[in-house]
Amino acid sequence: MSLVETAWVENNLSNIKLIDCSWHLPNASRNPYQEYLNQHLPNSLFFDLDKNSDQNSELPHMLPSREKWDEIVSGLGIKNEDRIIVYDNSDLISSCRLWYTFIYFGHDPRLVSVMNGGFEKWQSEKRQVTKEVIVFPKSHYISKEKKDLVKSKKQIEQNIINQEFKILDARSKERFEGKEKEPRKGLRSGSIPNSLCLPFKQLIEKDKTFKSKEELLEIFKSVLKHDFSSKIVFSCGSGVTASVLALAYSLIDNKYNPVIYDGSWSEYGRI
Repeated sequence: MSLVETAWVENNLSNIKLIDCSWHLPNASRNPYQEYLNQHLPNSLFFDLDKNSDQNSELPHMLPSREKWDEIVSGLGIKNEDRIIVYDNSDLISSCRLWYTFIYFGHDPRLVSVMNGGFEKWQSEKRQVTKEVIVFPKSHYISKEKKDLVKSKKQIEQNIINQEFKILDARSKERFEGKEKEPRKGLRSGSIPNSLCLPFKQLIEKDKTFKSKEELLEIFKSVLKHDFSSKIVFSCGSGVTASVLALAYSLIDNKYNPVIYDGSWSEYGRI
């Protein structure tokens, strides 16, 4: 159950660990933590996507080490057996990145979901919000990496020749085709050879909910053609919207384990 609805969350607030994982592009001039302090869902924690990524990497949003992840999650007071719901207040549906990260570090996929429509939908339905910041007692979280759920640049380069899996890029068609400059400095324009473009926004409705399973299936089929299979790796600019594609794909294939090229174009497109 990769997605849950706002009504379900409201009815289960006391039985879940709720996390706000809002994140915005630097040029958006928005501070997600300050927005969280101003208002958020009751009992929700804040997860800083930048701060809680690998701080030793020059690349944005790279997965931290297992030891660091255990420290981060334990500090939030989250336990291995917790039912986790992630939401965001972002145009980039950044909650999907944290959904993927929990699965990568071995949290039971049945126990981690994204709230469909995020904070915007919750607000539009006039559900309760608060300024109260809750702190849970420190836990002793123990993760187990699923290293097959991430691809390295070397594996991506080998795949250009071997074609063992399909790469779907979540960036806009203009960026994918090199017609639009990359928002990050030091990157050339273009895309990974033999990759396919599926802009993540095609999977999302205006109210930031995911399209229906039937619609998602048709969209993926239209891009993958005859190569529709579970051998798919998702990429984007820095690993955030790639996770949106991964979650959407999990909705049409609940046996699929999300695989991300973690470096994405921030690594592959470096000048």
